[in-house]
Amino acid sequence: MMMELQVPTPDTLTDAQLGTSLAAVAEIRECYRVLARGGLNIVGEVLRGQGPFYELDHYPKDDVFDADNASQYYYHAHRDDHDEHGHFHLFLRDRSLSPQARPVLGPTGSDRVAHVVAIAMDAWGFPTDLFAVNRWVTDESWLPAAEVIAAVDRFQVDHAYPSWPVNRWMGAMVRCFRPQIEALLLHRDRVVAQSGRPLAEVLEDRSLEVTGSVPVDVEAWAGTLEREQRRRALTRLPAPERPLAG
Repeated sequence: MMMELQVPTPDTLTDAQLGTSLAAVAEIRECYRVLARGGLNIVGEVLRGQGPFYELDHYPKDDVFDADNASQYYYHAHRDDHDEHGHFHLFLRDRSLSPQARPVLGPTGSDRVAHVVAIAMDAWGFPTDLFAVNRWVTDESWLPAAEVIAAVDRFQVDHAYPSWPVNRWMGAMVRCFRPQIEALLLHRDRVVAQSGRPLAEVLEDRSLEVTGSVPVDVEAWAGTLEREQRRRALTRLPAPERPLAG
């Protein structure tokens, strides 16, 4: 039985975390705005000019890399049990990871690559879920959740291929939903540990693919964060001065 995934509530976030997520919401909205002006969307931009859409193939071909930021992503589809068009897989490469981080399994040395999160998308190009996966799914370097979490903020694709707004959106999604991503990674480690079997065996278990999933709605999350900000602002208001007696 899959253990329950505990997602942080807004009241547990710091003021800085609230501000970071809300700034990312503004960037996501801007990406949607400029794409919509051209009748475009996130998924359509990634598939544009790539030919027929085949299940399991990576889009764009050969993935998207930012060598300076050691970040990578691609889009594909293969989940028959889920109502999605496809999903993005986001990764951090070797230079974004701690030199001391030693993978339990998977690529090592300068070939290290850590899966950050997957973003499920609907047919209209909007995100529906974030999810984490077992090691065999992406052939990643399996690092403890704490090591990946420490590097999450380094994810960034700072160039215009295949689309500047899509690349900006990708980084903004990570910043916006960082609390959920952290929860997914911590939960991932608990799931693979709960079987009691050797870790290397569990990481190659084809019956365990998705370790946890969280539904996401950018506008709903923005509203929740804004309400929490207002609540905090009200609790910090100075008490009204009482009139002098007399």
